[in-house]
Amino acid sequence: MTNTEYHRIDSPSIGGTREIVVHGHYGRPILVFPSENGSAHEFASQGLLDAVRPSVDAGRIKIFCVPSYDGDSWSRLDLSLLERGRAHRRFEDWVIWQVVPFIWDHCGGRADIATFGPSMGAYHAVLFALRHAHIFNAAVGLSGNYNPCSWRAWGEESAETYDLNPIQFVSGLHGAHLDHLRSRLELTLVVGSGMWEDSTGALASTQELGYLLASKQFHASTLVWGQEWPHDWPSWHAQAALYLPSLG
Repeated sequence: MTNTEYHRIDSPSIGGTREIVVHGHYGRPILVFPSENGSAHEFASQGLLDAVRPSVDAGRIKIFCVPSYDGDSWSRLDLSLLERGRAHRRFEDWVIWQVVPFIWDHCGGRADIATFGPSMGAYHAVLFALRHAHIFNAAVGLSGNYNPCSWRAWGEESAETYDLNPIQFVSGLHGAHLDHLRSRLELTLVVGSGMWEDSTGALASTQELGYLLASKQFHASTLVWGQEWPHDWPSWHAQAALYLPSLG
């Protein structure tokens, strides 16, 4: 039977406490970001835990699920792009300064955290890895749109939003920083060609980011599945079952 724990940890940058759900007893820690406005329980309730349960129960991977903050950041249609980005940074501060130390402590100091997420969670998974490669050295994103400027956004782009947009900042990476990222990161971008992958922008965005990463010689794979794979949970079950265990 899969070991599951429920914890609440302080979140000073965004207020109050937030729940973290942990699945597994040992293995490489995987920080899971849910889909848009999803909870820390989504990984189990939407069947992704069942998809990878053999690897979790075998101690290959250990899953740490956080709740979304999108409802107060990127999904806030009344906020400008700049204010959405600032709200995201408050969430990012919570993950880096509270969640990551919790994971380290829970795993006895193990320092090879990977990130994972479907849909908007893919954006978070890949962004966190690119921005904090000293902490996260692998990411798997399923059906992600990696350009927040395309998400029903209004307001001008700025230096504050530039480095939250992988489609923008990856093309500008160079020198020692690029060398550091290439030496640390393994990125896997997966997307289907079926229903809603085009209307959400996931198909085009995944292909564009994959091209940019390849042009910068990252250790990155861009995997485009066929038309029978929509932007939906059945696709993400199959993809998670294939690509998450390989992280362990």
